[in-house]
Amino acid sequence: MKKDDPCTGVCQWDGRTGWCFGCGRTVPEIKAWLKMTPYRRTTLLRELPRRVEQIAKLPPLETKPTERKRRA
Repeated sequence: MKKDDPCTGVCQWDGRTGWCFGCGRTVPEIKAWLKMTPYRRTTLLRELPRRVEQIAKLPPLETKPTERKRRA
């Protein structure tokens, strides 16, 4: 990780927001990070802590147990 890169190495995404649980960025934001202007990076860096906090407050997604199909 570079000095100004917000990546925490978690790299798992919330299905509702599309934000990474570790850094708060979306996949397109991660891909564009190196090409962003310093202004855009600074703006995004200020937004990320709020996103991560918001994800932590969301209730967990309900998952349905997978059913196995029986063979005849």
